[in-house]
Amino acid sequence: MEEIYIPSIAQKPKATESVEFEEFISDLETLMPVKGSLRVTHKGNYLEVEGKAETIVTLTCDRCLKQYNHRLVVDTSELIWLEERQKAAEILSLDVEGDLEDLVEKLPGNGYFNGKDWIYQQLCLAIPPRQLCLRDCEGIKQAATGDTGVIDKRWAALESIKKQLQ
Repeated sequence: MEEIYIPSIAQKPKATESVEFEEFISDLETLMPVKGSLRVTHKGNYLEVEGKAETIVTLTCDRCLKQYNHRLVVDTSELIWLEERQKAAEILSLDVEGDLEDLVEKLPGNGYFNGKDWIYQQLCLAIPPRQLCLRDCEGIKQAATGDTGVIDKRWAALESIKKQLQ
């Protein structure tokens, strides 16, 4: 997916650029290409971006550490404010603390919109913060192994080092 020149969007019918895509995103490890659509509408001083995408990622369960496949589905929209290049350069050169109203996406009005990066960000936000392979995953099974007192066989090497130090 190529970047879209923002002023060219305003010249399109209904000031809208629509893109269908099916491709891998280099920074996102997926089992299949990301498939979806993106619609960018120029509304004068802002862009209205709507996107749908889906793919499958491999996650690691937080409880049992097993890997499992998870389907990511995104159906979202966002407003991105456009500003004059001179004003954007002034804002970037200043090191000031802003209010909450300043915490919005902004692009220069005569710049480019990177749809691939926007979809990447939306997919990253859709990755669940709590990754469980099953809703009732019990975690790592613990089993005692006789006299050594080692609960989990993966700790055996550490237990032997501990004995050497004593």
